[in-house]
This record gives sequence, structure tokens and C-alpha cells, in this order.
Amino acid sequence: MLNPRSPCGSLFIVAAPSGAGKSSLVNALLAQEPALKLSVSTTTRAPRPGEVHGREYFFTSEQDFLTRRKAGEFLESAEVHGNYYGTSRVAIDKQNQQGNDVLLEIDWQGAQQVKKQFPQVVGIFILPPSIAALEDRLKKRGQDADDVITRRLLAAGGEIAHAPEFEYAIINADFATALSELAAIIKATRCRFIQQAARNSSLFAQLGIHTNLY
Repeated sequence: MLNPRSPCGSLFIVAAPSGAGKSSLVNALLAQEPALKLSVSTTTRAPRPGEVHGREYFFTSEQDFLTRRKAGEFLESAEVHGNYYGTSRVAIDKQNQQGNDVLLEIDWQGAQQVKKQFPQVVGIFILPPSIAALEDRLKKRGQDADDVITRRLLAAGGEIAHAPEFEYAIINADFATALSELAAIIKATRCRFIQQAARNSSLFAQLGIHTNLY
């Protein structure tokens, strides 16, 4: 069971309205931060071109998803744009206990559920520079039909309204700048006292620093 008082790895949440560039930023971050582990979510939506089962998502049926959710398998789950998404509780707990930093690429509904169980989670919300830019990006990526794009744009305002619930906000106007800011948050979190003490317990003991982490 996930232990919110555990001094092991850090847990990060990155959320954004569809089209804000969240996945591109996360993929670029993972490429330069190999020690950061991405939590692969389970979803009932159909794979997009180029997506691979077990890499971008674990794809499953709605019936299977709901059965597993009822059994308590997911740390968080949500219905987004008519599809279900969920994060494996067992997988996150295993990474946490091994001291690994884990990133969850989920929406605000899932973030609320995770925060209740893991108060020290670091939430990061990616914002578009404008709604017009959001619409342009959705159209240019060519992955969704026009009616799906319209539905995503209508939902964007409601999703953005939850940005204040996150510890950090990054405006993705320039990709390189946004990526640099995202990486800076990860690095700063690793320097928090609780993380440094857990990863350098021998040094802290030698220096006479006493903690109450356990």
C-alpha cells in the first residue's frame, strides 16, 4: 500500500488540457532524465497511430477496466472525453519503495485522487499560450476528428480552471523554455530535505543530522 510518509522516491504529476504539449514535454524530459520513471496508464480509448501497447498506454476494454477499478487495482482513475484512464496502484507502490522518482501523466481528476493518498506529490500544470494556439495544435497533430477537437476545446476551459490546485504552472509558449522549467522543478524537488536525507542517510548520520523520517 502506498505510504504517504515514505521518504523514498518523489512522485510527480503533469497535467494539461489536450493539445497543450504535455506528452511532448514529458517525452523530452524522460530522454534527458533517465532516472525518472514514467507511469504507464491503462485506458479504454483506441490506440492512436504509432502508439504501442505497454509503451504509451496499456489498452483495454471498458468492461475489463471497470472490473479492475471495482477491485481497487487503480491508485486513481477518471473518465476523460468518453474514455477511462487509470494508474496501477501496485506499479507505483513498487517504484516508490525502490526509491525511484515516478512521473504520472494524468488529468486533474486523477491528480485530486492521488493527492489524497500521497500529500507530498508535486503537481505541475502545463498551460497553452492561448486558446487559439491550443486549437491550432490540436488541428496540426492530425490525430482527432473535427468533432473530437471541438469537444476537447470545450473541455479545455474546465480543465484549466483546476490549474490553481497544482504547485507549479508552466506556460508552453516556447518548447525549449518550457522543458527547461520542467526539468528545473524535477531537480529542485530532488534537493528537498526529506529526499536528500533518505538517499544520503550515512552522510547525514556522520554529520550529526537527526531526522524523523521513519
